[in-house]
Formats: sequence, structure tokens, C-alpha cells
Amino acid sequence: METESAGWRPWCGLGLLALPTMLLGLDVTALYLVVPDIAADLRPSATQTLWIMDAYGFLIAGFLITMGTLGDRIGRRRLLLIGMVGFGAVSVLAAFAPSAGLLIAARALLGVAGATLMPSTLSLISDMFTDARQRALAIGLWATMFAVGMAAGPVVGGALVAEYWWGAVFLIAVPVAVLVLVLAPFLLPEHRTRGGDRLDVASVGLSLAALLPAFYALKHAAADGLTVEVGLAALFTTVASIGFVRRQNRLRTPLLELRLFRDRTFRVALVVLLVGLIGFGGVMFLVTQYLQLVEELSPTTAGLWMGPPAAAMLLGAVGAPLLARRVSPGVLMAATLALSLLGYVLLGLAGTDSRVGVIGGFAFVYLALGVIAALGTDIVVSAAPPHKAGSAASLSETVQELGIAAGVAVLGSLTTAVYRAGVDRAPGLDGDTEAAYGDSLSGAVAVADQLPDGALAQAKLAFTDGLNLAALVAGVAIAAAGLACLLALRRLPRLGAAASEAPEPIASAAGRDDGR
Repeated sequence: METESAGWRPWCGLGLLALPTMLLGLDVTALYLVVPDIAADLRPSATQTLWIMDAYGFLIAGFLITMGTLGDRIGRRRLLLIGMVGFGAVSVLAAFAPSAGLLIAARALLGVAGATLMPSTLSLISDMFTDARQRALAIGLWATMFAVGMAAGPVVGGALVAEYWWGAVFLIAVPVAVLVLVLAPFLLPEHRTRGGDRLDVASVGLSLAALLPAFYALKHAAADGLTVEVGLAALFTTVASIGFVRRQNRLRTPLLELRLFRDRTFRVALVVLLVGLIGFGGVMFLVTQYLQLVEELSPTTAGLWMGPPAAAMLLGAVGAPLLARRVSPGVLMAATLALSLLGYVLLGLAGTDSRVGVIGGFAFVYLALGVIAALGTDIVVSAAPPHKAGSAASLSETVQELGIAAGVAVLGSLTTAVYRAGVDRAPGLDGDTEAAYGDSLSGAVAVADQLPDGALAQAKLAFTDGLNLAALVAGVAIAAAGLACLLALRRLPRLGAAASEAPEPIASAAGRDDGR
């Protein structure tokens, strides 16, 4: 495909796409500081509180593949605009929800709308920037905006709820939606696959049946361990996944193009994204707890301490595409993952008074995330033919969502196990207080005024020991991912290399039987 340098309009379009991208990241974390006010106003049960937090992420993850393919079929800009209208309207509903049940429903609908925005923004970038160097830089900026939104979420949420009320957090989406709706027709191109079949409803149902229980199992394994419900969810997602794969292999135009996985570069890039996000997701979950529960910082102050790691991520996401013009992206990713091992070691050696060391270690982890998110996503999207860019983008994002959820579940569960083994039962406590103390550090902090001298310090030490072990385990996985990069991706051409050096996109499937 012939490429040309992008002019001013694509770069302005990228700035416009940064707004919904940052908004999606913001909505993931903004409720962290808002839940107490929601609880005081709407009086949700413990289960309802959990679903207020989780419904958004579950539905985004479940619908990403469907929406990516739908954008390829009906038009990527059209899907973006439809999603923006839905996101803005449902945000108003969430802001003024009179009950916990309606807020949960609104959060679920926000997840569905959010799933239309993520693949649309990324696939539109691949349409607007055909030059490999510029596309990689644009994807790096895109990845940075999502991470910036996630990092800013707690600070923005805390500031808005302090000044107004909890619903103000959701109303941020309204001006963003209006701006995108007004400017998108002038700044963003339209692209759709012509002559494709209608969306296969059975495949949509199977994809949801495969993904939603998987995320449920991962999230609840972190909180409750390996329960019967977690096991049943894992079994259900396994059966549904097998059915989904078999159906895709029969369809002439499948929901997910499985032929993409025949390309080793595509597979390895996805695995590196998955492992990298497992490490990042788990470590971020633990570091935020460390700052607030061990160091006893306020949520706002803890958010400000996360500024240096966020700056490192920005450096990695923007700088990596520039360096990849001189160095193979695979080598650069492997080198950055190796460098991030220093961060995991610092986290593995941290004590209960190692705030600077913890932040420094997390900065190395965040730096690597910026590099692999920018270059890995570009590798995945570039490996697909243009008419499958939306499907490839959604697959990349699904893997990253899965990685974050798995990181929280695996590393969070490991830390919890170490904590429970490391705290001694304090004498003289009533049953509820002893249960809270022995369950988690957050439980110990909640009953701190009822604990004997030294008990809370022991709880903080046990949690930090869990953080140490989790970081070292994650470091081993990251080392393996870095080695895979070096072995499988080191021969990738530099960005902007001659067309003859660049690999051809994977051919789309053709000639299959339509199994509907």
C-alpha cells in the first residue's frame, strides 16, 4: 500500500481522538474516591457496590471484539459517533441515578458504549496515518492518553466530589461528546469494509459467553480465592471459547479473523502485551494500596506521587516510535523489558518505609508499559489487512484488558496469601475484628483503633512482604517476555524502512463455507 506523510488534518484528528481515549481511562479509575459518597447517598449493598465498580470494565472487555468488527462493517467514524452519543447520554443518566440498581445499569451501558470508542479510535489512527513512522508515533500518543486518563482518574474524581457531588464525575463526558460530534465530520475520515456479510449474532453471543465469565473469574479470584463460582465461570468460559473458535473457522466472514494468529509476529506481540499488562496491572493495584495503606497517604497525595511514573510512561510511549526508526522495534521492546526488571527488583526489595524506592521501581515498570503499548499495538494493527484494522485493534485492547484483570487477580491473590500467612492472631479481639485484621491490610486499617500495639505494623510488614514476592514473580514473567521479543521479533524492520523490508499484512480468509 502506498504511503504518504500526514498533513495537519490527521494530527488535529488525533488530538480530537485523544479526548474520548482519555475519557475512557478516566472512567476506569475515577470512582475509586467517589464510592464512599455514592454509598452514603444510594445505600448500595456490598454486592451492588462491587457491580457499580465492575460493570463498566466487564462490558467494555466483553464487547470489544464485537464492536471492532462492527466498525469495520458499518464505518469506523460512524461507530465512534454512535458510541459518543450513547456515552454522553448514559453519563447523564448515571450522574442523576436515583438508586444503586439504576447506577449499575448505567455503568453497564457505559461499558457497551465505551467498547465502541476504543477500537474506533485506534483503527481510525491506522486510516489517518499510512506512514509507518507517523502511525507508530500516533499510536504511542494514543496509548499515553489512555494511561494519563487512568492516572488522573482518582485525582479528578476526588476534586469533583469535594467541590460538587459524586455525579459530577460522569458529567465530564458530556462536553467531550459534544466536541467530538461537532468536529469529527471535518477531521476524521470514514472507512468501512464493502461487501461484507452481516454481523453474525451467534458469534457475538459466543464471544460474550467466553469473555464475560473469564473477567468475572479473574476479578473474583483476586477477592475471594478459588471458589466454586470462580471454577464454574472458568469452566463456562472454556466451553464457550471452544464453541467460538469452531464457529469462526466455519464462517466466510468471521467475527474474529483467526488466520491472524498464524503469523508468529502477531502472536508474540499479543503475548508480550498480555504479560506486560499482567505485570503492570498487578503492580499498580499493589502500589496504590502501598501508598495509601502502608505509607498512609491520602488518595489525592498518592495520586500526585504517581506523577513521576506517569511521566516515564509518557516518555516511553512517545520516545519508543522515534527510537524505533533507528533500532528494530523488537530489540527495543526487549531492551526496555530488560530495563524494567530493575523496577521489579526495587519493588521486590522495598520495605514499609520505601516510598521513593517503590515509586522509582514503578516508574521503570510504567516506562516499559509505554514502550510495549505503543510498539506492540502498532505491530498487531500493522499485521492485519486494512479492512480488518478494527478487529485487530479490538483484539489488542481485549488482550490488554485481560492482562490487567489477570494481574490484579494473580498478583493480588499471591499478596493476600502472603499477608494472611504473615500476620499473627492478636489476642483479645472479637470475632469480627480478628477476621478483618487477618483478612487484608485494608481490613486491619479499618479496625486499627481496636488493635493492640504493634499489630498494625505487623500487618503493614506482611503486606509489603506480599508485594515483594509478587513483584519478583512478575519480574520472572517479564524476563521471559523480553526473551521472546529478542528471539521472535528482533528481525522486525525499523519503522520507516523500505517497503521491501516490511512484512506483508496477513491475507484475509477467503473461500470458507458459511456455517450459519
